[in-house]
Amino acid sequence: MEAFLFAFLSILFSLQSHAAYVGINYGRIADDLPPPQQVVELLKAQGVTKVKLYDTDSTVLSALSGSGISATVALPNEELAAAAANQSYTDEWIRSNVVSYYPKTLIDAIAVGNEVFADSNNTTQFLVPAMKNVYASLVRYDVASSIKVSSPVALSALQSSYPPSAGSFKSELVESVIKPMLDVLKQTESYLMVNAYPFFAYTANTDTISLDYALFRNNSGNIDSSNGLVYKSLFDAQIDAVYAAMEKLGFHDVKLVVSETGWPSKGDENEIGASQENAAAYNGNLVRRVLTSGGTPLRPADPLNTYLFALFNENQKPGPTSERNYGLFYPNKQKVYDIPLTAQDLANSPGMMNGSKSQVSPAPAPPQTGASETWCVANGEARAEKLQEALDYACGEGGADCRPIQPGATCYNPNTLQAHASYAFNSFYQRHRRVSGTCDFAGAAYVVTQPPKFGSCEFPTRN
Repeated sequence: MEAFLFAFLSILFSLQSHAAYVGINYGRIADDLPPPQQVVELLKAQGVTKVKLYDTDSTVLSALSGSGISATVALPNEELAAAAANQSYTDEWIRSNVVSYYPKTLIDAIAVGNEVFADSNNTTQFLVPAMKNVYASLVRYDVASSIKVSSPVALSALQSSYPPSAGSFKSELVESVIKPMLDVLKQTESYLMVNAYPFFAYTANTDTISLDYALFRNNSGNIDSSNGLVYKSLFDAQIDAVYAAMEKLGFHDVKLVVSETGWPSKGDENEIGASQENAAAYNGNLVRRVLTSGGTPLRPADPLNTYLFALFNENQKPGPTSERNYGLFYPNKQKVYDIPLTAQDLANSPGMMNGSKSQVSPAPAPPQTGASETWCVANGEARAEKLQEALDYACGEGGADCRPIQPGATCYNPNTLQAHASYAFNSFYQRHRRVSGTCDFAGAAYVVTQPPKFGSCEFPTRN
């Protein structure tokens, strides 16, 4: 067992050292959030080292000073016209909002605008000139080598996204703004920021997109018929559609950062899939995906750096109920649900078998009433030794109820390792209220949405 755990943790931290990170978006469209200093302490307590802001609020930037947390700050859409018109404007903006705090407050990027192509105020024409002026101002203050300039793009900028290899930008945007923007990113050695939400694609296409595919759960995958690449998640497919779109324009070496992604824990009746359980599954599995599984099928060597949306539920955001329920935390700093956020969290997760006591602390609120049932089963492709070690852990230190799989008991037959392991894994999973990360066992198990069948044995949905 010790050798197995050591090998697993070595692989985990080796992959983590490959530079992939998970940050969090800190939005503040609410009237009940804790003060910034408390927020910084919360981020530090969670091990979060990257945060993305939507402005340059002085109280937030001051609170981040000396914290060791790096921030992406933003020049809002309403300032794009002024920033594009004159470099003197961006000189003053950089002096007041960046240089005045840096480097005590770590600032590693500036988001110039946000989803500008979807802005109803028609600010697209100002984007690239504003980016150029912001970069020139960074050069003037001698900080351009350490602070990147980019702009978050919504997936609505794509004209085609399926299959991923067919990804392309909307034709009306290509010459006027996409190519000039990518030129700026390439010349300044920056990256494209992309806001990707599989939730939206799933809710609009539940007849063709499976929930398991959207939530990074085990599934048969989709094959891109053009290049033969296999996609096991909608998220990877969306990101590769953007990469393919850039490559069609000749930008094969511009990297990207996922500047926003998330899943709502609550929604309106027509927002299919918006639930606490699904949000925990998506975000928890996403963190594991980013920190342990390398790049995308199209760009396997590029780290998949990602910012979760969002830190808090924001009660003043307009729109459907989901818009106010993307937070990992309630405004009182209690978790909406419990997921890993760092490689250390993954190592300490009971689903990852850290070799000691269970480290999962289920979130206070249970899954929503009416949420679909899920079960945990053994991965039949895992080595027998791995399954046995995971089974021993679940029935031992993991505290699973393994009495029904003892000789002569109700679920002893079929007497196979996979059947017994599946029962034990599911007992552990249900015992911990199906919290994301409790059905993994270092790849020896996965979640299913149909009740398992091993002979006449019934798998409970609660212990």
